[in-house]
Amino acid sequence: MAPERRSNSVLLSCATLALTLLAGCGGTAKPDPPAPNPDPLSANNLNLIFVVSEDLAFNAVGDINPKTANLTSRGLQRSLRMAAFLEQSVLDGKNVDAIYAVIPTTHPQTKNNYPDMVSLETVQQFAMLNQITLSHLSYPPVTANSYPISVSYTTAPLPVGVAPPMTTCPSESGMPPSSCQGIDFRDLEQANETLISDIINANQPGFYVFSAPWETVSTLMTNISQLQNYKLAVPSTYAGPNVIYAISLEPSGNSKLITYDSGIIPPDTYPRLPAGGVVPAPCLPATTKTQFHIQVVGGVGGAVVPAGINTNETVYLVRHAEAHPTQWWENGNYVGAGQWRSLDLPYALLGKIQPTLVYSIDPAQIIPGSQSAEASSYSYVRTNTTVLPYAIANGLPYNLAASFELMAQNPPEPAAQASDFFFTGGTFSNQKLLVGWEHDHIPPTVNALLATYHGGKTVPNWPSNDYDTVWTVKLDSHGNLSIDNDTCEGINSAKLPSAPPRF
Repeated sequence: MAPERRSNSVLLSCATLALTLLAGCGGTAKPDPPAPNPDPLSANNLNLIFVVSEDLAFNAVGDINPKTANLTSRGLQRSLRMAAFLEQSVLDGKNVDAIYAVIPTTHPQTKNNYPDMVSLETVQQFAMLNQITLSHLSYPPVTANSYPISVSYTTAPLPVGVAPPMTTCPSESGMPPSSCQGIDFRDLEQANETLISDIINANQPGFYVFSAPWETVSTLMTNISQLQNYKLAVPSTYAGPNVIYAISLEPSGNSKLITYDSGIIPPDTYPRLPAGGVVPAPCLPATTKTQFHIQVVGGVGGAVVPAGINTNETVYLVRHAEAHPTQWWENGNYVGAGQWRSLDLPYALLGKIQPTLVYSIDPAQIIPGSQSAEASSYSYVRTNTTVLPYAIANGLPYNLAASFELMAQNPPEPAAQASDFFFTGGTFSNQKLLVGWEHDHIPPTVNALLATYHGGKTVPNWPSNDYDTVWTVKLDSHGNLSIDNDTCEGINSAKLPSAPPRF
């Protein structure tokens, strides 16, 4: 049984899966146990490790929601368990050297063109099991459970509707020019082969993990084998999401393809977090944050309802989960405490909000960060990985605000674009959205909306230590506006462990 805070909406029933997926609901006889796995990879070799993420074309029954192209609770359970297997049985407990996942907008799926978020979510738990040390100016270096995941755009043509990034992944001293580049599902201009060739040519031993669907993994392994003349016997058929492939390159120049099988049989329920990691808490008191309730009615106090404003819309704005063990610490991901919060979000928000859609920032946007041994520019993934579990648990559509560049250095333009995107044009009329966003950009976005009413009202800044509050923006049937910050997730930040949960 899941914790008491769950409801039927959080879980996908076996009967529902039987109707919506390709086959039955996992009630068949247990498969034969997998053959013993090979020994873990050697840290003296250069190891290219391919984790096969799931998509609509290649998946295990019950792991993918066919309506959203996202993971189900069962698929999320598999990814959480795969992280520990990858850490122990493949890397032998050693730290990873890079993690790459599919650029979500390069792999749209379903008639609604939902982005491929599965590749990113498949390796998020694994990223939390690894550590990275960051430094900044004269401050002592700080180490945390939080490895960056690279999903940013290459120099290849962008997908339709995607705003040009403020910058592409920079070439950094001593590193390949693809230090934050993601995997392009389209493989335009052979971007994926270039990425891996750069890593091979840099010739730094270690562990380089790639998360991508079978179509990409099989093509990439075949092409790399041919380009590098490895002459590997690359498999031609899909063996399921439990299988991990590794091309291991020895210092002598010898290469071999190694196959691991985790043998995971995940439960169908949303994951239950280990005891003691999440402590419920009341909303922050007014002494800690500025509590507000703003109401704007057309014709009152000089306010005018703007033309084109949405109607009957509610937007719940939440900040990404915990990400900064110290104020300057930045790598685009959240930290171990944030993994606790993100996975608890479906329980914490149960009965408090009722969204019909989930949105967030395009994770392929690049954020300048702290200096590590690997990079100082990172893909901005943490707003996505914060709210993805909520979408998965509740079977909700998940999409990205990718048509404008949030991180552009010319405010207030991004705020106005975000306000237009979410609150005008009718796209989200009669909808309720949960939006995962960056906290410094939430007040400017709401203020840009308020400015269109000519009412002269503004909201306060979002406190830097507040990860728990939910801002609620409502537009009624006439376009009148109300905004408040009365709701909270109800998770005590101070009690969250610095180490991530383990499954």
